[in-house]
Amino acid sequence: MAIEFEAKVLGVEPDVLAAKILRLSGRRIAERLMRRYVYDIEAGDESRWVRLRDTGSEVTLAVKEIAHDGIDGTTETEVVVGDFETANQLLGRMGFVAKSYQENRRVSFELLGAQLEIDSWPLIPPYLEIEGRSREHVVQVGAALGVAEMELTGENTTKVYARYGIELAGIRELRF
Repeated sequence: MAIEFEAKVLGVEPDVLAAKILRLSGRRIAERLMRRYVYDIEAGDESRWVRLRDTGSEVTLAVKEIAHDGIDGTTETEVVVGDFETANQLLGRMGFVAKSYQENRRVSFELLGAQLEIDSWPLIPPYLEIEGRSREHVVQVGAALGVAEMELTGENTTKVYARYGIELAGIRELRF
């Protein structure tokens, strides 16, 4: 189990932000469609869930646990699996029922040793995720991009959707 040091910057302009990252000597890594199934571990507990995700280059199965909305508030235990649909079927045989299927488009960069992801999801404005090796590292990379610490949020995607008046839990399929 590992603590994720990750924050979001909401409402970004993807092209402007990508150009800024590159000007700061960042490196563009990939652009891809990502898809995932989300499963409850325990009904009514939104602080823990299982995620099966296909990034376009690998398929992973993870348990995500949120202690708080801070940059260091989420832990993740993740393993690579062989096949997206077969893993979904296996989870079903173990009693897990996907509560949703979700897609997003992601453009990945590396800057100052951090992973930066410009994520576009249906129905909401794009946002940036900064994942670093520590809380301080995330804040430092944000500052290099001109983002103040108070503009960083550790909220998960469900809470980001709620900011726009959308209850993500009520959307069974989120596709482009």
